[in-house]
Amino acid sequence: MPDQQPAERPDEPDPLEALFGGPVPPQMREALEAMGLGSLDPAQLSAVRAQMEMLMGGGGDDGPVNAELASDVARQVVAATGDTSLGESTRRDVDQVVQVASLWLDQVTDLPRQDGAGVALSRAEWVERTLPLWVRLTTPVAEGLQTAMSQAIGQQISALGEEGAPAIPGLPPGMNPAALIGQMEPMVRRMSASMFGGQLGQAVGALAGEIVSGTEVGLPILAGESVVLLPSNVASFAEGLEVDAGEVHLYLAVREAARVRLFAGVPWLGPQLLTAVEDYARDIRINTERIEEAVRQVDPQDPEAMQELLGDNLFSPDPSPAQQAALSRLETLLALVEGWVDVVSAQAASDHLPHAEALSEAVRRRRASGGPAEKTFASLVGLELRPRRMRDAANLWAALEDRHGRSTRDEAWGHPDVAPSGADLDDPLGYVERYGTASTDATVTDEEIERLLSGDGTGQG
Repeated sequence: MPDQQPAERPDEPDPLEALFGGPVPPQMREALEAMGLGSLDPAQLSAVRAQMEMLMGGGGDDGPVNAELASDVARQVVAATGDTSLGESTRRDVDQVVQVASLWLDQVTDLPRQDGAGVALSRAEWVERTLPLWVRLTTPVAEGLQTAMSQAIGQQISALGEEGAPAIPGLPPGMNPAALIGQMEPMVRRMSASMFGGQLGQAVGALAGEIVSGTEVGLPILAGESVVLLPSNVASFAEGLEVDAGEVHLYLAVREAARVRLFAGVPWLGPQLLTAVEDYARDIRINTERIEEAVRQVDPQDPEAMQELLGDNLFSPDPSPAQQAALSRLETLLALVEGWVDVVSAQAASDHLPHAEALSEAVRRRRASGGPAEKTFASLVGLELRPRRMRDAANLWAALEDRHGRSTRDEAWGHPDVAPSGADLDDPLGYVERYGTASTDATVTDEEIERLLSGDGTGQG
């Protein structure tokens, strides 16, 4: 009979199962077939699958951050900047520059030299090496985003099932939309992971185009003790400074080697910095009203549009008490690190580089204007990663050295309980006086113990 539909051949894949990669729950199948998705031809199926892959981020794991998508997006951003691979001669030059910088630092600090050598990285290499840590630091925020999006979409679907609400096109009569919430949950979570992964990739890719050295953000984001420079970005930084490019490389190598030496020589410092960032991110509060507005206005099959609509309004503006405590701790540690690096770098470079002071001022301006790290963290965890009190910290380290010597300046990093605090930055001279008194008291006590043990002056053994 000409009007009879041809029997479905057993070797033809089920369109919905092919679309979703496996069995489809009956209620969802009924709704999707009512929308006309059950009779897709191969061309239509391919187009819809492409949209679904975009929605899901092209696959990846089931975590709150689609790391695979983040890596892809970051590499695309880097490629758009014209990143090129580095030759062996460039890598050797960077290693030699770092060796010179380390020799200069040996003369001005008692902290031991780092074990790693000088390493030159392209922007893409920097992304590959640092992305795992970025995923770790931002996972608490991504988890909050997943929860907020799931709740917002669930509320929207539940509202459609209420009496008097408009019918959903294609939904079978009498079917409660709330029944789809549980079935849609995995898709919503993957959409959130995709959206955040894309945002993370954009931020890290942009940061890779600006950062000049491995730890310029003030955090130990690279494993090991290598002193990392990004030659392409160093060259861009040197433009317009009216300083020889070789001198700029040397100065930045001194700063990076000093920071790496500090992280290597003070084992508690790096973990405390990273913990402060994670503590801040863990207590982040998502702007749920903005999420709900985005869910109402944006096509859920377009994660980029939703990401653009959320923009800078993803986070609630008021930090919690826990975040304020983490932020205070983080800002103090960042200031102490950068202040120490400033003091030590100035001493190491001043006798060798004629423009050391001008380069130091250029770094300060770069930091004051909101450097690449601040922009990145603001977009990912709502955090301004800026050492606001760096000058106070530099004054404290300089005063401590002037009063008690270089060794005492570096010994102050010996334990987090004796390192300067935020209150000490308010009163650097007071800290110097108290530190000297504490050191003197400790010395007297040690001498007394020695006399008691030796029997010297006591008449007893």
